[in-house]
Amino acid sequence: MTEPVIAARAPIAVEVEAGKNYFWCACGKSSKQPFCDGSHDGTGFQPVKWTAEASGRKFFCACKRTGGEPLCDGTHNGL
Repeated sequence: MTEPVIAARAPIAVEVEAGKNYFWCACGKSSKQPFCDGSHDGTGFQPVKWTAEASGRKFFCACKRTGGEPLCDGTHNGL
């Protein structure tokens, strides 16, 4: 599998709702970053399902290199 596309070099802040499922784009090709829009078809990548434990602001990875999918771990600072 190839490396995912870097959608951005900074995280994307999203207000999430407790108990709601979110599908994070792992390929980097989605036009609805940081979430999946189906652009991964044929790439070998699959979206990552994430369920919010609490409501509030979360920072989703947009460089697609995080070690803590789907949330940002600061990896973009080294790209």
